[in-house]
Amino acid sequence: MTDYNPKNFLILAVDDNSVNRILIEKILRKEGYQAKILAHSQEVLPYMEQINPDLILLDLMMPNINGLELCQQIKLNPHFQDIPVIFITASDEKQDLLKAFDLGAVDYITKPFHNRELLARIKTHLELKFTRDELKKALVELEKLATTDELTGISNRRNFSTLAEREFNLAKRQKRYFALLILDIDYFKKINDSHGHIAGDFVIKSVAQQCVLSIRQEDLCARWGGEEFIIFLSESMLEDGIAVARRLRQDIEELSVAFESEQINVTVSIGVAVYNPEDKNVNQTIIRGDMALYQAKNSGRNRVVDENGVCYF
Repeated sequence: MTDYNPKNFLILAVDDNSVNRILIEKILRKEGYQAKILAHSQEVLPYMEQINPDLILLDLMMPNINGLELCQQIKLNPHFQDIPVIFITASDEKQDLLKAFDLGAVDYITKPFHNRELLARIKTHLELKFTRDELKKALVELEKLATTDELTGISNRRNFSTLAEREFNLAKRQKRYFALLILDIDYFKKINDSHGHIAGDFVIKSVAQQCVLSIRQEDLCARWGGEEFIIFLSESMLEDGIAVARRLRQDIEELSVAFESEQINVTVSIGVAVYNPEDKNVNQTIIRGDMALYQAKNSGRNRVVDENGVCYF
């Protein structure tokens, strides 16, 4: 942690002894930490409901709710589980200290303590927490990059294939149905040639947004490649897929795509297929949807064709 700055951290300290409270607050504030000092253990959880501290200093022996009981209550709340707790104690009872670690404490320091030792332990655990938090953020970002199409922000092909195969296996076991829509932006090369590739990217993003708006939350839309998209409609028969496809085709035709004061007319062709219990894998369903899309494009575009070759507008 190269830019460690105490001013960025709030430390909550709990001690029923007024002398200790004054001393701890003085040490923390002199070092530059933000500090909240409480006298009663029952004040802690209501305070933490409002503001999450970065670290907690907890006296072990307190009336009403002792430090061990309070630590247990804190760690039972999933919002507080990652907050490091350091016990400050005059007790050298190993049983109490072992219990503290079992309940989730990260460290302890005995009274009377040296100021520099206390500050060193605080810094160590804040740096560890910061590192863990940054790693979690990085992992979330990596997962997002692995599953999301960079241009549109919707699912990418790999993620769709994984989820669709899982849903296919579920449908096979539970005798459920799903429909697939495969759609392609009509005359996309002409859009790129006439308006430029940046405008083309804008059109792709606009169509992706409309696809997401036109389906249910439990359905999945992905960029299948280039200007092509695929939509998984759970618990849907062929007629359901056709109804969604017809509405989507119309929504996109009526979509106002304005790019740098130019109006770009956009239409799509859509192929619709439904899961067949005889399908060996989800790719067989996708192939039928792709063949229907090919028919929609060859028969004039801006239309919907189902896997049986029936055309709709």
